[in-house]
Amino acid sequence: MASESAGASGLAERYAAALFDLADEQHALDTVAGDLRELWAMLQTSPDLARLLRSPVLTRDAQGKAIAAIGSQAGLSELTRNFLGIVARNRRLFEIPGMITAFLAQLAERRGEVTAEVTVAQPLDEERQVALTEQLRRAVGSRVTVDIKVNPALLGGMIVRVGSRMVDASLNSRLQRLRLAMRSAG
Repeated sequence: MASESAGASGLAERYAAALFDLADEQHALDTVAGDLRELWAMLQTSPDLARLLRSPVLTRDAQGKAIAAIGSQAGLSELTRNFLGIVARNRRLFEIPGMITAFLAQLAERRGEVTAEVTVAQPLDEERQVALTEQLRRAVGSRVTVDIKVNPALLGGMIVRVGSRMVDASLNSRLQRLRLAMRSAG
């Protein structure tokens, strides 16, 4: 999910920290985290929403009304909708992906969770997701949040990143190693 951005900017981190503090005070961390994951999913599937967040052409008022309508339609909590309204008024909607990343990272740190970024060739069914999460939990030795991305170019297998460690068990990398071995043998 939020792992796609290379990291949150200082501005995004400050906004995320403010939202985190408010959500913590209101005992709404899980609610806000769910809202932000929903917003992240919408950003990944809607190029129009991504354009809305980045558009310097739209007025502050137009962006505010649009994000309010989206938040309401998506059923986001009042706290999240109010936060998005402030972000829109301050002309910082373009920082939303970084804010989501920073908020979720802060929540994971608070809970002692590790995030595993898993890229697969095809979507995993619920049973395989549960099995993968359990395997990663045993391998890492702590709670694991799994962020699954689909990349059909892998052909098969998966790539798993946990922190600075990466395991590439994709069919693409296996084929590449085989090609290199055949070249050096011949």
